[in-house]
Order: sequence, then structure tokens, then C-alpha cells
Amino acid sequence: MAKDDILTSEDVIEKARTYLSVDDADFIRRAYEFAERAHADQFRKSGEPFIIHPVQVAGILVELEMDPETIAGGFLHDVVEDTDVTLEDIETNFNHEVAMLVDGVTKLGKIKYKSKEAIQAENHRKMFVAMAKDIRVILIKLADRLHNMRTLKHLPPEKQRRKANETLEIFAPLAHRLGISTMKWELEDIALRYLNPQQYYRIVQLMKQKRDQRESYIQDVMDQVNKQVEEVNIDADISGRPKHLYSIYRKMIQQNKQFTEIYDLLAVRIIVDSIKDCYAVLGIIHTCWKPMPGRFKDYIAMPKPNLYQSLHTTVIGPKGDPLEVQIRTKEMHEISEYGIAAHWAYKEGHQLNKDKKSFEEKLTWFREILDWQNETHDAEEFMESLKVDLFSDMVYVFTPKGDVIELPSGSVPLDFAYRIHTEIGNKTIGSKINGKMEPLDYKLKNGDIIDVMTSKHSYGPSQDWIKVTQTSQAKNKIKQFFKKQRREENIVKGKELVDKEIRALGIEPKEALTQENLQRIFEKFNFTNEEDMYAAVGYQGITAALISTRLTDKIRQSKLKEQDLAQTLEEVKTDVKANKTHKRDSGVKVAGVDNLLVRLSKCCNPVPGDTIVGYITKGRGVSVHRSDCPNVQTEDAKQRFLHVEWETNQPDKKQYHVDLEISGYDRRGLLNEVLQAVNETKTNITQVTGRSDRNKMAVIHITILIHDTNHLRKIVERIKQIKEVYTVTRTVQ
Repeated sequence: MAKDDILTSEDVIEKARTYLSVDDADFIRRAYEFAERAHADQFRKSGEPFIIHPVQVAGILVELEMDPETIAGGFLHDVVEDTDVTLEDIETNFNHEVAMLVDGVTKLGKIKYKSKEAIQAENHRKMFVAMAKDIRVILIKLADRLHNMRTLKHLPPEKQRRKANETLEIFAPLAHRLGISTMKWELEDIALRYLNPQQYYRIVQLMKQKRDQRESYIQDVMDQVNKQVEEVNIDADISGRPKHLYSIYRKMIQQNKQFTEIYDLLAVRIIVDSIKDCYAVLGIIHTCWKPMPGRFKDYIAMPKPNLYQSLHTTVIGPKGDPLEVQIRTKEMHEISEYGIAAHWAYKEGHQLNKDKKSFEEKLTWFREILDWQNETHDAEEFMESLKVDLFSDMVYVFTPKGDVIELPSGSVPLDFAYRIHTEIGNKTIGSKINGKMEPLDYKLKNGDIIDVMTSKHSYGPSQDWIKVTQTSQAKNKIKQFFKKQRREENIVKGKELVDKEIRALGIEPKEALTQENLQRIFEKFNFTNEEDMYAAVGYQGITAALISTRLTDKIRQSKLKEQDLAQTLEEVKTDVKANKTHKRDSGVKVAGVDNLLVRLSKCCNPVPGDTIVGYITKGRGVSVHRSDCPNVQTEDAKQRFLHVEWETNQPDKKQYHVDLEISGYDRRGLLNEVLQAVNETKTNITQVTGRSDRNKMAVIHITILIHDTNHLRKIVERIKQIKEVYTVTRTVQ
């Protein structure tokens, strides 16, 4: 995959034509044109047109030789999230398959979560569940993340580090699990550049220093191997394999080594036609150079879980340095580079690989995602489980019959038992490791042979097993057992725990357990009814604290607002008592409260006769607004209202500011006539401004001093009598 070249849509479609039919190429062209229209006015942080991003994503998918629907999904992957286009629009214009793929990579919108972490966890959960239904979802997402990482320099440093960290935690391990090494290495190397730039550029520099020497050495080795394989008539493609920066960095950290102490920077890859040739070449290599003990791995006989196959050996090379050699067939090499994408790629005759279904069946781990989704009610917990089961280091153990079972590092015999079968796990009473009795919390090691002992008289798992086990699968199966066996007991226990937590928050359970609040909980955590919720709490499927917090959200917010209002009102009273000079003669009184700082709001300038409301402000007393003032129409504002009214005995000399807007035909003398009309009513004018437009419309703003609404009405009626005055309105700032 080209890292630096910016592909055009024609580049992508031209490449697609090399393996797709004419109709398929037209299909993906339509997807590009649709995306281009949708993103027409959008730009990236770099200042480039947004459409460049989906084109590069589609380009990465074309490099993998994906099917038309996946490439179309690459072009369209952001339209639902970032434009007005809906999934229904995509299904109508393309098909259900494309709409489903786009939905899988579209982030959740219009849902409020308590934190960025919760939002991200929900987005990841949605993506992984979609992936479990169709693996192509994650291929689009990986292509999307790869291009975003390539252009990470345009983001602020904080976002760069967050994206890089997320890539190392989730996307690079996922690419590894799917066997797509080309993506895995590039994602890791870019992430390292932003997370630890000092070490990244140091390793780059160190590798450059002896590059010529290494290349010369590798060439000598390749020449010798080539000569040997030609003598036995084996057709082999021999090449040097560069060591990736992140793998060097990780080895330096994990093994606490300096760069000069890492000897497997040199590697040779040999690609042959058949498995028989793989072993023949291995024999040649071991004849030429002495193999290092314990460094031979046969991944052909025992493939990795991501179906990677190859022979690995390390020998003492021509100059006495360790030399790593990988030997594989062309098909194995394709799978090692492109992993699952190689099985989804279009083959001759434009048909999807027939082995795709069997391939997916072999990758059973991602099918378990749907089970985790059903059993795990919290998105952040779901993601933590996923990281442990899918992305942690693995151990490989054997059944007594010699079958290989892969488990996360730190797993115990119980994890092994539940991986074999639920009933075996539930009936487990002990375990033999390599023929020796070991406790159920024994940490499994690579190569252990495990024999699980069961009894039909077993009472089932213990609650402690949930803490002992490492895998989400085992934990969920144990929780399911207690869920089924002790439902009534769990319901009672769960209700007690929830009620206790609600009371701890200073709220009565009856107040919180309304149908509206419960319905929100059911929808959020996939419960059918109240009993399911309590049962889940009882068997520790979800915490009582989480349920009670969600149930009381609105009540606690309402109480906080009430406390805030009471505190603010008290502060207003205290402020007036401490500084009497603040009190003004506003002509307004607050019902039931004396000696408050009251001021008339300048945004709407209320005057006696207007319907008014009092609004409690922080540090500025009570602000009086007209009841129709748009600045106090929000729900939050209405919660701060106080009842206020005009004092009945208003002094005649008291005057109030009012802003008027007068519009009319722009003719000579209009402004003078307006001012004269106001003067005739014996009203003071404090400010006048005016303007006119091309259509000869004049707008005059005046601020006047009046006594009450009756006084104001007389002024407005007098101004309306002026010829070619169209409207007179009272304005709000």
C-alpha cells in the first residue's frame, strides 16, 4: 500500500478494474460520485477537501482487492455521520449490504453519555458487534484508521496521542488478530512516532547507520541460499525482510535491551511453491548454517489462530551473527500479509473466495463477541473484556488429544474448561496439568497439556470462580449459571442492593423507581423488565451503584438546581444586608421577601403596566424582565423565576427607558416628523439612530423615557399617524 501518494478517484477505479467486472467498477464509481456530492462543502483539518479521505480509504481497500460492496462502503463510510444522508438513502441508491456496512462503521450520534470514554466505548461496542455479523465492517474501519494515522500531523498534540494510544490498544492488535500484517506494522510504527518520538527517530537513525552493511550481508546470504535451492530444482523467491520499528522498540522495552543488543534485525524470507518445498528449503538452511536451539517454530503444522502459516528458524549466519529465516508458500505469504482480507478478496471470474465461510468459522473468537454483547450491560466493561480476550498476549495449551487451544495470558484451567464446553466448566472439580494435579487457579503456560476432571454430582461453579477466571467467556458462563439457578434469590438480593444504594444518595426508592426511569434503564442495558434488572444485580452482572446512579440522575440534578437557587437567593439577601447602598428604587417588589436588590433588565426594559417576572441572578440580585422577553424563555431560566409585581404607588416623576423601532418609506423629513411627534407628547428622547436601504426603507431606533404603558401607548399611536410610517414596535436587545 502506498503511504505517501494521494490517490485520485480515477486511480482507485482504474485499479479496481484490474480484478472487477465493468458493472462492478460502475457500481463503485456511483458510490464515489454520491460521496463527493454529500461531502461537497466539507474540509479536513489539513484544509484539503474532505472527499480526499474516503477516496484514500477506498484505495486501501482496493489494494486488498476487496469486493464492490466493501469498496463502496469505503467511499461512503462517513456520509451518514457527517452529512444529512441517511442509511435509507444509501439502501435506496445502492443496496442493503452497503447500508449495513456503512452503519457498522458509523459512530453513535444524538445520544448523551457521561464522558468521552463512555462515548468511545459505545462506538467501539457498536463496531465490534457489527463486525461479528460481517467481518468487512472492520476492514473498512481499519482502512479508515490507517489513513487517519497517515494524516495525524494535522491534529493537535493531545489528539495525536489519544488517537495513537487507541490505535495501539485496539486497532493494531485487531489487525494482528485478523492476520493483516501490512496494516498492523504501519499502524504501530506511526503510533510510536507520536507517542514516543524521541525513541522513534533514534531507532530510525540507528538503523540508517549500518543499513549498507546489513544489506550487503543479506545479499550474500540470499546468493548462497539461491545457489543451494537451484541445485535441487526448487523455484524460490528470496528477499530480505526489514524489521519494523515498533517491534524493535517493544523488544528493547520488554527485554530491557539496548539497540546494539538486538540481533534479529537481519531476516530472510523465502517463498516457494509447495509445503514439501518449505521443508526441503529448511533442510538446506540447517545444512548451511547451524540452527540456534529453541528458535525453530513450525507454524505450518500448527497455524496461529489468525491462520498465519510459515516455518521460522534462527541460525548462526556466515559472520557469526544470528539470522532469522522465514519459509512459506505463496498462498501462505498472501495470508500473512493480508490475513482475512485475502479470503474476502475477489478471485478469477469475479467470484468471492468459496473458502470465506469456512475461514470465518475458523476465526471463532469474533463470533463470541455477540455472546459478550448480550451478557455485558456496560459498554466500558465490554471493551475491557474484549481487550483481555482478544488483544492480550496469548498462551497455547493442549487437550489430552493434542488439539491446540489458545487462551489469554494469565488464564487458568477453568478458562480452558469453559472454552471446551459450558457443561464441562460447570462440572469441573479439578485439573491435571502435564499429568500432575494442580489447583484451579494455576496460571497456564505455553505447551501445558490439560486434563479437566469433572463430576456429574458437582453442585456447579462457585461465586469465587468469577474472580479466578481470566476470560470473558468463562466469567459470562459462570454468571449465566447463577442467573438461571438462583433467579428468585438474585431478584430479592438485587432489589435490596439497589434500594440501599438509592437511599445512600439521599433519595427514597419509590421516588426513583418510576416507570419512566425504569424504562430508560431497560433500554440502556437491554433488560426486559424490573425482575431482569434486579436479577442481573444479584448475580453481579451489573453493579447496584451503576443502576441507582442512572435511576436517580434527574432527581439529583433537580435537587442540585433547587439548592443552587436557594443558595443564590440567600446570597442576594446577604449582599443587600452587607451593602445597603446597592438598593435601587426600581418600582418593583418581590412577593413575600423584603429588602432584595432588584433591577430592571436592559434587554427588554419593562415599564409599569407590563406583565413581568423576576429572575434570580448570581451576584446581581433579582433581574426583572417582561414575561415575553426571549432571554428568559428556556426551561432552566424558568426554574429561577420569582413572583414580582409593580408597586401600586408609583411616583409621577419615575421614568423608564423604552426602545422603539420605527420603519417607513425613506423620504425627506421623516426623521424630523418622528422626533416632533414624540416631543408633542412631552417625552424625553435619550438616543436616536437611523438607516435606510436600497429599497428606500428607513428604520429609526429611538430610546425614550416614559412613566407607564399608557404613556407608551399614546406615543406609539401618535407616531403611527405620521404619513408613510409602516410599523412601530418595542424592541428587545
